[in-house]
Amino acid sequence: MRILLDTHLFLWLMMGDSRLSHQAIQAIDRASVVYFSLGSLWEIAIKFALGKVTESPESVLREVHANGYELLAIKPAHIFQVAKLPHLHNDPFDRLLMAQALEDSLTLLTADKQLQKYSKLVMVIK
Repeated sequence: MRILLDTHLFLWLMMGDSRLSHQAIQAIDRASVVYFSLGSLWEIAIKFALGKVTESPESVLREVHANGYELLAIKPAHIFQVAKLPHLHNDPFDRLLMAQALEDSLTLLTADKQLQKYSKLVMVIK
């Protein structure tokens, strides 16, 4: 299985947060490839600048590389896919991640149950 990590899951993983379940850790460990979206890095940069997260985008990128995760670029096809999505979710970054998962046939690993409405490619961890 090829997994795309939702932003919050990656931050939980990076910080050793107890909200990251055993189920999520197992899914990550079993994945053939784990992707981290450039969109998530952009989201973290915005939240870091606003003081909403303490992890800098530079430290996040170092952690992505240290874990051997693949950085997923934002392609025109991903943007076109965003335009096709029904408006079931308000967060533009989550919509981008969903579009990337759909376009590239990736399992989106998240704790956000709202995203399940889009596709069976969404795996909601508990």
